[in-house]
Amino acid sequence: MKVLMISRPTLFTVPGGDTVQIEQTAAALKKLGVEVDIKLADEEIEYQNYRLIHFFNIIRPNSISAHVKQSKLPYVISTIFVDYSEIEKEERGVMFKTLARLFGPDGTDYIKTLGRLILNGEKLIDNTYLLHGHKKSIESLLNKAAMLLPNSHHEFQRLKKRYNFDNEYIKVPNAISSDFIQRPSIAEKKQEVLCIGRIEFIKNQLNLIRALRNTDIPLKIIGKPAPNHQAYFEQCKKEATDNIEFLGQLDKTEIIKRLDQAKVHVLPSWFETTGLSTIEAAARACNIVITRKGDTEEYFKDFAFYCEPGSPDSIREAIVKALQAETNPELKDFVSQNYTWEEAAKKTLMAYNKVLK
Repeated sequence: MKVLMISRPTLFTVPGGDTVQIEQTAAALKKLGVEVDIKLADEEIEYQNYRLIHFFNIIRPNSISAHVKQSKLPYVISTIFVDYSEIEKEERGVMFKTLARLFGPDGTDYIKTLGRLILNGEKLIDNTYLLHGHKKSIESLLNKAAMLLPNSHHEFQRLKKRYNFDNEYIKVPNAISSDFIQRPSIAEKKQEVLCIGRIEFIKNQLNLIRALRNTDIPLKIIGKPAPNHQAYFEQCKKEATDNIEFLGQLDKTEIIKRLDQAKVHVLPSWFETTGLSTIEAAARACNIVITRKGDTEEYFKDFAFYCEPGSPDSIREAIVKALQAETNPELKDFVSQNYTWEEAAKKTLMAYNKVLK
């Protein structure tokens, strides 16, 4: 079986959780005997070499629909459905609030897609996207897919609530690489907090900084600013006090070392489908603080300390509780047993086989 994976044009130049998901899923599938190629949506592709296409990111229909029409191959979609509507209504600037109020979440996403085409130089891959709009494009893809592969049951229910479609799905949880499951190299944790993720509005580092500035709690922020979020990064640095340090982008080995040292990892995002860095932190025996917004409670159940992203007080209170609590070995065991790329690949292959039978 030879499968083609296709995702957004900026998959590698602006890496995110979807980049990890695609690369790790492909690697694990290859160990199961599946031939996998990863292509960007704006590449020229010889479809005849493949039996099936696996797309990622339903909120980027412009990156999917042209390939569906040109290839005429069956396809599955890892939906990775991030909902930006709450943040755009309540917390961004006047322009985003106005757009959200006038056009709704899908109209706003349509305008943002046009913005990426104009400002970032991204390619318009499917001209019909301009005609059909964002919502109809997504609904068409969801209905015509051979199978949907959300990261959680909750994600699928959110899709059903927003869009009109009828299709079946297999839940394929996000996961961690085996590197994060090895025995920690440091026996005792420091009373410090890590936040790992791209520095951008949705990850909410600014409210995290406001929660911990001028306290005696050390905070280390790992990651680089996303494109078009340099002003947000500058504001983060402006409001940070001496207990807060920006470490930039680190490689996996250094991240594991930092996780082994830190007592707590926090990701107070405005929205997370899973929060890959939180799964990785849990596997390294960190206590985890994470947003309630999104699908996180299905993943972390009662093991996490949850916070409200709009409230620095809520973020700080959750962090203090996590610092005071003992580390829970059951959390490490839970994520190490349930969220592996090997298991994700098995469920993905199950979907492929069902589609191609």
